[in-house]
Amino acid sequence: MIVALERIRKTYQSAEGEVEALSDITLEMEEGTFLSVVGPSGCGKSTLLAIIAGLEKASGGRVLLQGEEVTGVSPLVGYMPQKDELFPWRSIRENVLLGLELRGEKNGERRAAVEELLQRYGLADFADAAPRQLSGGMRQRCALIRTLATDPALLLLDEPFSALDYQTRLSVSDDIHSIIRREKKTAILVTHDISESISMSDAVAVLSARPGRLKAVHELTEFRGLSPMERRDHPHFHAWFNTVWKELELGV
Repeated sequence: MIVALERIRKTYQSAEGEVEALSDITLEMEEGTFLSVVGPSGCGKSTLLAIIAGLEKASGGRVLLQGEEVTGVSPLVGYMPQKDELFPWRSIRENVLLGLELRGEKNGERRAAVEELLQRYGLADFADAAPRQLSGGMRQRCALIRTLATDPALLLLDEPFSALDYQTRLSVSDDIHSIIRREKKTAILVTHDISESISMSDAVAVLSARPGRLKAVHELTEFRGLSPMERRDHPHFHAWFNTVWKELELGV
């Protein structure tokens, strides 16, 4: 078991008093699996991701990563935020190398691995370009390669396609899915898009309205091995969409 959430709870203090964001989240993931988390706005999806990443501390419960409790930011976790956060004054290569620089790991072997990732995923010809010279989809691919460069055991993706237009979003989600599968990474995706969650993941976890509780985990076994585009054309795709939609519509 690579990831285990044990009765995760999160409360905040506000001017109105204590606010409960998450309540009693228990979940396990096997290595190499892809989980999507969906739920109503404000249900604590991104907060849960931040707790797993060690960026926020849970008010109760614990997160285990490869059997060890997460007590702070872990080198085993790669976090991909909503925006690509590429520095405009750095080239694509320099942006991809940023994580390794911060860790003091920009040695010859690591640099060679980065060059291989740029080559493998079609960015080698743009390695010396500025981010403004890339399309939105290519920028997201660059952001993912930057995350992969540190070789994390777990990838956390916080609505990474939300800023893209619909057509680009379809293409990029297919692209990112392919890269994650090829690199054999364990991944958790937070998204508001039900179609996106079903088309990309092995399982979909549905959270209730705030405080976020785990309502259901749907295993999408019949879709494994299919690309996001192929899944959207599958005869059972809309049935799964309706199942998740009804759970979100009920809210509680």
